[in-house]
Amino acid sequence: MRNALKLLPALAVAALPFGPVLAQDEAGVDTVVAVVNGTEIKLGHMMTLYANLPQQYKQIPVTQLFDGILEQLIQQEALAQHFDGTPPASVTLSLENEERALMAASEIGALLENAATDEAIQAAYDAKYVDGDGEREWNASHILVETREEAEAIRQVLLDGAVFAEVAKTSSTGPSGPSGGSLGWFSAGQMVPPFEEAVMALESGEISEPVETQFGWHIVKLNETRIAEAPSLEEVRGEIVNELEAQAVEDHVNALTSAAKIERPDLSGIDPALLQQPGLLE
Repeated sequence: MRNALKLLPALAVAALPFGPVLAQDEAGVDTVVAVVNGTEIKLGHMMTLYANLPQQYKQIPVTQLFDGILEQLIQQEALAQHFDGTPPASVTLSLENEERALMAASEIGALLENAATDEAIQAAYDAKYVDGDGEREWNASHILVETREEAEAIRQVLLDGAVFAEVAKTSSTGPSGPSGGSLGWFSAGQMVPPFEEAVMALESGEISEPVETQFGWHIVKLNETRIAEAPSLEEVRGEIVNELEAQAVEDHVNALTSAAKIERPDLSGIDPALLQQPGLLE
């Protein structure tokens, strides 16, 4: 069913008169702002409508929106009262879905109030960065060539005592060649898997067998490894809060659905394409 009434742009222009000024201690969500044939419209209805406006409307000063929002609610109430007949299924089902979603969101909101306390954040930080350790990092250099035969020949030259950086400068086709093949420091996941696996298998100072990637053939030298300095709590607070909240929601939902009596009938006879036929709701 189409949304037959939207906030009209004409109601949101600067020409609108300012809304009534209500003292802070006099107005609340239950403050009546209009009565349509005996049905009250409250300030809370206006606040809810405003909260769900598209973002572009919220760029307009709220004083210029006040009367437009109130007028829309009055119009909607008059139209709703005039409707004669059984509400379409789309209306009834939409209201049920909306109530379900809002109540679920309220439950999650209440849950999240205590999901990321200072104590929980500190505990999660300590567990993730135990003993102050950050993630392991590797410092490596490589020489990139086109064929395995070239890589094997270069490896032998290096084993015979050639300086890795000098050979890289003259033989490597990679962009790091001019700087002696140095790749600097990197952590897990930053290199393509075959290259990363070769690096992690080396001891500091060791030179790898030829390694093939989509870029060609590499001879890799692991220069050194280190444990990166752990970030401060404030640097990762937001990340930890998100993790704690996500885990709290997941645990709560799993607990509720596990405890609930959920009956799932056989749906094999239902064609998923029915979801694309909104006309059935009319």
